[in-house]
Amino acid sequence: MSEDPYEVLGVKREATQEEIRRAYRRLARKLHPDLNPGDRSAEERFKKVSAAYDILGDAEKRARFDRGEIDASGAERPQPQPGYYRDFAGAGGFEGAHPYASDAGFADLFESDELLAELFGRRRAGAGGARVRMRGADLHGRLSLTFLEAVNGTTKRLTLPDGSTVDVTVPPGTRDGQVLRLRGKGAPGLGGGPAGDLLVEVEVGEHRHFTRRGDDIHLDLPISLAEAVLGGRVEVPTPGGPVMMTVPKGANTGTVLRLRGRGVRRPDGTQGDAYVTLRVVLPEKPDPELEAFVARWAAGKAHNPRAGMEA
Repeated sequence: MSEDPYEVLGVKREATQEEIRRAYRRLARKLHPDLNPGDRSAEERFKKVSAAYDILGDAEKRARFDRGEIDASGAERPQPQPGYYRDFAGAGGFEGAHPYASDAGFADLFESDELLAELFGRRRAGAGGARVRMRGADLHGRLSLTFLEAVNGTTKRLTLPDGSTVDVTVPPGTRDGQVLRLRGKGAPGLGGGPAGDLLVEVEVGEHRHFTRRGDDIHLDLPISLAEAVLGGRVEVPTPGGPVMMTVPKGANTGTVLRLRGRGVRRPDGTQGDAYVTLRVVLPEKPDPELEAFVARWAAGKAHNPRAGMEA
């Protein structure tokens, strides 16, 4: 037997629709499977919360529940009546009174008021009994990626509101804020219409070494005093893995070296470059030998690196 939806959402029976909406959003964000991977208890509670909001988030359903016309699962008493979105949910793979077989659950979890309005409009269009063939609504979601996942490409599994999962192919070079379209993965159509699409907005995190400017990668590379004075081969990290680079003799802090083709991969198969800014770093502990050399280094004392900085 389904639990009382008011108790599931933790609201009083006289709560306003806005109070119910806030309670649902707070619980959904806390219990969503993407935020609690592997937590079966959170997943079950998430389903119950969604089912409860399916009833109470719709003022009409809530009134019918309060009058005893439907039960806590949304089933009719004594038998189902036509005209509700869950009657069409079977076309999308849902069975019975699934907690997500409603416009409210999708709209609030994916923060799409347009979806809610569209589904309500469809419900009104079909209220007269005529079966309307319409394309399903698009769903909207978000996907968080690390910097390297976005640059190199990856495949991520996204949990949909009904508890099912879909594998999202992230192409190399994906940018922060880019929207990936998964055709046919949205809400099911009505009257045999095609399903909508799933639009996934990408959020890319920062990297502790790399920054991206267009299709180029920039990074600062510490080098020793000996490497700066004498030059040499040093290892440089790049998004595609470490590579060897030649530091020229007499390199200085601020010197920029370019590694061709070590940046972000473009759709045409070419790649941007990596720009390496050198930073000369002295040893953390004082070196008596180095101090003695600098003390007797006449040319070094004569050199004024601040020349020309007068106001």
